[in-house]
Amino acid sequence: MSATMIKEFRLPDLGEGLTESEILSWKVAVGDTVTLNQVIAEVETAKAVVELPSPFAGVVAALHEEPGTVVEVGKPIVSFEVDDAGPSGGANADGGAQADRPDAGGVETQAAPAKREPNLVGYGAVVEHPGRPARRARGQVRTQAVQAPSGTEAAAPAVPAAVEPPAGERPRSTPPVRKLARDLGVDLEQVTGTGPHGLITREDVQNFGNTYVESEGAAPVPSGDRETRTPVKGVRKFTAAAMVQSAFTAPHVTEFLTVDVTPTMELLARLKGSKVFEGVKLTPLTIAAKAVLIALRNNPTLNSRWDEENQEIVQFNYVNLGIAAATPRGLTVPNIKDADRLPLRELAGRLSELTETARAGRTSPSDLSGGTISITNIGVFGIDAGTPILNPGEAAIVALGAVRKAPWVVDDALAVRQVMSLSLSFDHRVVDGEQGSRFLADLGGILADPAMVLTMV
Repeated sequence: MSATMIKEFRLPDLGEGLTESEILSWKVAVGDTVTLNQVIAEVETAKAVVELPSPFAGVVAALHEEPGTVVEVGKPIVSFEVDDAGPSGGANADGGAQADRPDAGGVETQAAPAKREPNLVGYGAVVEHPGRPARRARGQVRTQAVQAPSGTEAAAPAVPAAVEPPAGERPRSTPPVRKLARDLGVDLEQVTGTGPHGLITREDVQNFGNTYVESEGAAPVPSGDRETRTPVKGVRKFTAAAMVQSAFTAPHVTEFLTVDVTPTMELLARLKGSKVFEGVKLTPLTIAAKAVLIALRNNPTLNSRWDEENQEIVQFNYVNLGIAAATPRGLTVPNIKDADRLPLRELAGRLSELTETARAGRTSPSDLSGGTISITNIGVFGIDAGTPILNPGEAAIVALGAVRKAPWVVDDALAVRQVMSLSLSFDHRVVDGEQGSRFLADLGGILADPAMVLTMV
């Protein structure tokens, strides 16, 4: 019989240099047998909810974190008991082994040759980790031997067990919790952690702060239903940080244009009755998105970004069209890759798929990165106009207002027409007023008279 060994799976960077993720739920339990790439957990990054596949085939030996815990990238989250196939044991689907990283998990490891760390979930580059000398990470841990199968002498590597950190070590907590403690003036050395393995949680800090205030004779924090507090984390936390960065980095300019879109609404009605678009969801957003893509052909400057580090303006020769989507977890802006190459029918399908996936919280990190220009459809909420904030890394965003019936002058006479307001915000470092105005005028011209497309393509 073959021997077994313990393999740790450390939380990977799920894209764009994210530093932490929250464990939402485990799809396996200790003792379960799992196969390679079987979904073992659902985690929420700052951008999306991601299903985490197993990098090993074997038996779940330990789950190191509870659901609801925010875990830093590189920390062990689950251990597997796998067959020891020798030096190449525990290989993943690509033939590489999970790299031991003594600086990431608090477990003593031995020096190892360079190993190829697998790209477990399809996000981020494959990284080469050279072998490093053995050392014991900060916060030593006890180990527990795992019994090898009967008839063998081999013993599995040790499984970490939680202990209190040695005196003088920094208490275990996450960066958001440490920031909260600083904001509240709480000394983490005095706080007892109630989380997994003694982790200090947000609630621990808040409870300690409340107790301290009451002990000093101050009024207690109001309780009951007078207020509701919602922790800012995940998608909402990322969105808030991104909007602050954008608003105070890029000089925003917003222009407005009100357009008679009656011809566009008539075109939409005809398309819905066409066999070519049978079974396809068509909305004013569909036509407006196509109009934005066409208007960009004559105004490519708006499909750019400001590169602060290199002091360059980067103009994209493709369009990854972002669509702002309101979800239960907060605002997200997934994008349609190479949207400028899609015919109207396919663009409509991708728009429907994108919005449905976003609302279900299943947008992948790759779909949330790499956008070049965005649209926010505030008209669905009955709003006419606004001053949208740029999505970081983009030079322009278009807000579509509600389509309303309104009096409008047609051939020097008043008529009831369907009218929409367009709002365009742009980065004035990248886009001049003339360029922004021409783009908005072209966009309005297409929506006011779809035949104008013939003059632009």
